[in-house]
Amino acid sequence: MAAPQLRSIDPSPGPVPPQVAPAPRERILHVFRAPVGGLFRHVLDVARLQVAAGHAVGIFCDSSTGGTRAEAVLAELVPRLALGLTRVPMRRNPHPLDLAALARLHRVVGRTAPTVLHGHGSKGGLFARLVARPAGVPDAIRAYTPHGGSFNYRPGTVLHGLYMTAEAMLTRRTDVFLFESAYIAGRYREYVGEADRLVRIVPNGIDAAEFAPIAPAPERHDLVYIGELREAKGVTVLFDALARIRHGPGRRLTLLVVGSGPDEADLRERAERLSLGDVIRFEPPQPIRDALCRGTVMVVPSFAESLPYVVLEAAAAAQPLVATGVGGIPEIFGPAAGALVPPRDVEALARALLRKLDQSEEERRNEAAGLSAFIRSRFSMQRMADGVAAGYGAARETRRASLGRAPAPDTAAAPR
Repeated sequence: MAAPQLRSIDPSPGPVPPQVAPAPRERILHVFRAPVGGLFRHVLDVARLQVAAGHAVGIFCDSSTGGTRAEAVLAELVPRLALGLTRVPMRRNPHPLDLAALARLHRVVGRTAPTVLHGHGSKGGLFARLVARPAGVPDAIRAYTPHGGSFNYRPGTVLHGLYMTAEAMLTRRTDVFLFESAYIAGRYREYVGEADRLVRIVPNGIDAAEFAPIAPAPERHDLVYIGELREAKGVTVLFDALARIRHGPGRRLTLLVVGSGPDEADLRERAERLSLGDVIRFEPPQPIRDALCRGTVMVVPSFAESLPYVVLEAAAAAQPLVATGVGGIPEIFGPAAGALVPPRDVEALARALLRKLDQSEEERRNEAAGLSAFIRSRFSMQRMADGVAAGYGAARETRRASLGRAPAPDTAAAPR
């Protein structure tokens, strides 16, 4: 069998005018698996802000997922990655390829000497905490940001038990936990235990430009779903709710489904079986605002989530929303969380959809504006970056104290 393909891209140094090239304050290597979804966006946002703040940044991730979109986004970022981009094959679940990937990461760490190893998600957290600290950097810290993943497996299953055992063992190799939501922090406490390490909750954040209003398309569907097409996203329950509305109250609601995933063929077949083929339109992934403008109400029928960007983005843009109260979604809705729907409840989802659609345009607009204002006050991208930097700094002080070394001046302070 051919050896797995390993790809590493190092930026060309090129001449840099001295006046715009301050010495980097940190050397940060972000480690994660798949360059897709909310985790990928989180890493990109944090990395870009860290580069802008004068840090040297690198990325280590999977080479077999993400497709052409990830390729394009990463290619655009590479010239700014002082520690380079390295992509190797990774699998979601434990696999023999993990040993090859970990060996590759060890070489990258030896070459780039990061002061921060930041793992994202279960696989990234595993690699970033297993790899040895770089020689000559004894106060290098290991940060870990869970993004749902293994914490969303059903408790009591073999995989859930395996992952929680691994999380417990890796705790002692963690300097700081940077949870993206209070929900995931709670899942960690419940199934792993209280961590005897620094813990910070640093919510995902979005940019000010994402609060710009969306101009509705001339012709809109009643509903729009945007996301992966897989069981945990609850699309089957959404279809069942549409069928109940059509065959009960007799309302013909139209739905635009934007996304892709392993269950797409099954969902298309289910739509036909429920006699919904004429009201459901499937389209491939596209920029979220291009899809939002084509739906009156966005639906998030998930069974499990962490702190989904798709909800943050839609709420910021004042898109009317119907969502389930799972994961960190209640944290996003804040004082409006009482309107969230129980997961897997077809009847409750059907009622919520009809209530939202039967509101006047002004009522929907006012509710959406209130949620947008709450998002603006709590989920800033810069606040996210500052929180991550503060977590790094606190972890370094703790590590230096354990090594018996005095803290260095302002090496990990939050950017001003």
